Amino acid sequence: MSSLLITCRNKSSVGRHYVPAVRAGGWEGGILLVAPGDPVPPLEEVRGVLLTGGDDIHPSNWDPAEPVHPEAGPDPDRDALEIPLARRAWDLGLPILGICRGEQLLNVALGGSLVQDIPDHYGCEPERHQVGSSSLPPQLAHWVIVDPGSRLRTLVGAEAVEVNSRHHQAVMRLAPGLRAVAWHGTAREGRPLVEGVEAADASRWVVAVQWHPENLVAMDHAAARSALGIFRGFAAALRERS
Repeated sequence: MSSLLITCRNKSSVGRHYVPAVRAGGWEGGILLVAPGDPVPPLEEVRGVLLTGGDDIHPSNWDPAEPVHPEAGPDPDRDALEIPLARRAWDLGLPILGICRGEQLLNVALGGSLVQDIPDHYGCEPERHQVGSSSLPPQLAHWVIVDPGSRLRTLVGAEAVEVNSRHHQAVMRLAPGLRAVAWHGTAREGRPLVEGVEAADASRWVVAVQWHPENLVAMDHAAARSALGIFRGFAAALRERS
């Protein structure tokens, strides 16, 4: 059985949070962690790709003229690793799961753009979408509404799910090939903040969310069942990939 490829900056953190969640979802195959500077195996040899959370994406990746927001902290080395990798995984039809930065990265890689700072863009308090950290017990921050006709709805098992939230960037212009399938009530000009996307073509297993389900799977709460559903669906897609 070939491996799942997980991109990251901090392999130790991924080993503590993402790998246990993937295993809890039922993936028993190999796991390969790839950080900036590591050799990247041919993607033809992997089962799928998990794009993890982390620092911000540089705006030059969607608009060379857009300056870096004062609140942004880009990681250009990860951008250089993950953007071509995500495009290649998409071209090969691999299962892809994106989490937080991973959702944003996927959207940018496929031709979309981002809001660099949610409080600035939406005029909301910073604490609304930046609650806690990966080093603390998970804290549920708000509810997300999920499209009832989406793959994500099938995975999480509900049309509204309570989630954690640790981000200040978000999808602005949606990339071709993706569709928005989850939202928070924070809005500007009637457009709610996107919290989840997936492939518009249902034959592709490509799902990405703005929250951190890897931190929720062990909770004694309905949020854990929804989070585990995402990883179970991903593991099933990996097993089905020939």
